[in-house]
Amino acid sequence: MNPCFSVNLRRMLLLGVVAASAIGLAAPAQARVFIGLGFGFPGPYWGPPPVYYPPPVYYAPPPPPVYYPPPQAYYPPPAYSQAAPGGQMCYAQTASCPMERPTAPGSSCYCTDSAGQRVWGRAN
Repeated sequence: MNPCFSVNLRRMLLLGVVAASAIGLAAPAQARVFIGLGFGFPGPYWGPPPVYYPPPVYYAPPPPPVYYPPPQAYYPPPAYSQAAPGGQMCYAQTASCPMERPTAPGSSCYCTDSAGQRVWGRAN
């Protein structure tokens, strides 16, 4: 017989004995429950803990969908004017455009052409 096998066999037997003794020494836990009303009983009560019943599962239904009625009438947006009456105009070489803010007459201003480039001119 191989000496390594006998050493391993002894170790396995020792491990089995330790595990069996640990399992054999284990005992169920002792639970204590005290139900009191502020004054004592003559002696402790030994028994199982009270049974807990969880509340029932309840899912609330979703709220009903809300449908708002359409408005009484649809109105068109207000008309936009290009220039306020009596407002200043910028007269460039080939273009004229309303001024965004008032300036002194004869001062330099610019308009944008169809290519998006600035064309310089004079305010009226």
